[in-house]
Amino acid sequence: MNTQRNLIEELKYQFNFGGMTVKLIFVNTVVFLFVNVISILGHLFQDTLIEEILTLMNQTVFALNTNIGQLLLTPWGILTSIFAHFEFFHFAINMLMLLVAGRMFEQLFSGKRLLATYLLGGIIGGAFEIIAHNIFPLFSAVDVSIVGASGSNMAIFMALAFYRPNLEVSIFGIFPLRLIILAGIFFLVDLLSIDKQDGTAHFAHIGGALLGALSIRNLHNSKNIITKFQVMIEKIATFFKNLLKKNKPKFTVERGGNARGGFKTDEEYNYEAKQRQIKVDAILDKIAKSGYESLSKAEKEFLFKQSQNGK
Repeated sequence: MNTQRNLIEELKYQFNFGGMTVKLIFVNTVVFLFVNVISILGHLFQDTLIEEILTLMNQTVFALNTNIGQLLLTPWGILTSIFAHFEFFHFAINMLMLLVAGRMFEQLFSGKRLLATYLLGGIIGGAFEIIAHNIFPLFSAVDVSIVGASGSNMAIFMALAFYRPNLEVSIFGIFPLRLIILAGIFFLVDLLSIDKQDGTAHFAHIGGALLGALSIRNLHNSKNIITKFQVMIEKIATFFKNLLKKNKPKFTVERGGNARGGFKTDEEYNYEAKQRQIKVDAILDKIAKSGYESLSKAEKEFLFKQSQNGK
């Protein structure tokens, strides 16, 4: 039997069973392709309107604005920016790092914790950029928009390094290096480059790295920062689920025998009907084995009511 999957089936399979790392890469990829396909179409058709709309969308939807005034108008940028990349090289490097570090992280922890670390690492990294650009005169003169998963990746990588500091990784497949040393090199490079206006969000990297290191403290305690964040995420998710359930139109039909004298959903009615049928079958089995007189008064009344409802 041929079980080979086509491209669409393989993508669906990987998304469903590839773990949280793959899901995060999928989301980043969708955003990257969306932005760049629109950009390509604008160039091909020489349509300045498309290009202007894309620029506006990038600034207001996907980017994190360090200008406080703009940030107040687009606060969601602190979250959406960690899934957005506009340039291929930036996208490719971040996704490669996420693939490697994310896979290792999921082997040691869980997919839910990976998601929480990714989100909080990116948020803290973004907050560091905002603070830096509003405190230091070197940066305050220019409004900057931040995108990319670098802060999130640094949080994941630094959490791994502090959790398994002596774990060795092979650099370029040539020589081994302890994970904590490699993490220290990355952190030192960013720390020594914070005054460089080179288009890299060094403060976001540092913020993510510090969050990653902090995330290992009180690891098995409810006071752990990632554990607290996971609880908050679950509460928010539950709130919106309940809100959607509350506002979702319910198609109900009036059913006979409703003890509450009101309406039931189809799901409620079908469940109760199934339970009644199970009870009826059990009573009929009892009659077959021991006769009708063996039934209790409650069983006789229940069977009589069911016969009446069936008319």
